[in-house]
Amino acid sequence: MTLRPRTQVSMTRAEDGMVVLDERTGRYWQLNSTAAYVLERLTAGDTADQIAERIAASAGVDVADVRSDVDVFVGHLRSADLIAG
Repeated sequence: MTLRPRTQVSMTRAEDGMVVLDERTGRYWQLNSTAAYVLERLTAGDTADQIAERIAASAGVDVADVRSDVDVFVGHLRSADLIAG
């Protein structure tokens, strides 16, 4: 399943991550660099599995652990209604 940020969500790269603004509500979030990477890759059309595999390979850690973390983060994005798909 392809997940994408909603059209009313603005993302701005920051020095240490990303700031995400929901223009519908005025709420914003500060993401760390890993969370920013995940959201950028979702925006590019990557799946959660692909993202987890890339992070695991670059960090030299177990992909199952990373997949769990990516799933939790995607759940937070869904709960905040920042992504669709």
